[in-house]
Amino acid sequence: MAKRKSSGGLTGLERSGGTVFFVCYLLLLPLAAGPARRLGEELMGRRISGELYGAAYYYVLFAVTAILFHHLLGTSTRRFLDDPARALKTAAAGLVAYYGLCGLAARLGQVFSDRSGNLNDSAISARTGSAPHMTLLIVVFLAPFVEETLFRGLVFGGLKERSRLLAYAASCALFALAHVWQFAVANRDPAYFAVMAQYLAPGLALAWTYEHSGTLWASIGLHAGANALSALAGAV
Repeated sequence: MAKRKSSGGLTGLERSGGTVFFVCYLLLLPLAAGPARRLGEELMGRRISGELYGAAYYYVLFAVTAILFHHLLGTSTRRFLDDPARALKTAAAGLVAYYGLCGLAARLGQVFSDRSGNLNDSAISARTGSAPHMTLLIVVFLAPFVEETLFRGLVFGGLKERSRLLAYAASCALFALAHVWQFAVANRDPAYFAVMAQYLAPGLALAWTYEHSGTLWASIGLHAGANALSALAGAV
């Protein structure tokens, strides 16, 4: 299967503005989430549930991402419409690779760390039980759109022009870091960083899917499908 160019489509504004937004998303916004929620509760004079706040949080991220990266998303949409069968086949192959690599990473995690359970799957399962509709909205629709645009569209797509190896390494490492560092800080336990290995595998499958399909919609679909399966498994 010949590869299609997946690094194009980023404008100068998307690179610069997107980088600032990405840093805020990765490091600043998670720290500001708690204070922002408490401020909202004080202003509204009522308690805001974690599920409602999470949905509002990702709605804002979704809107900012769609506006800021409209050119990149438009390019990805045209590429998808040019050959939707290719995108779907690549996403299907990526799904197989996703679960194969995740299974291998889980086995390695059991060898090197006592925290072998997947933090993302555990969080999805817990939220699905208490607020299934809100959880599905976030993990199936909003979060995959935001994360794929940032980690694959911005990081992978932007770096691939310099080095394909660097693009894979940086996008996978940052994707893993984003899902782990808050647990390490909250629990004051650096051992949580060992769990990053669980996210390097799906990051690799998602980046491969984006690169070989040439469109973000393939990796978004793969990401959404994997999260949906996790949510359904947690609900059983």
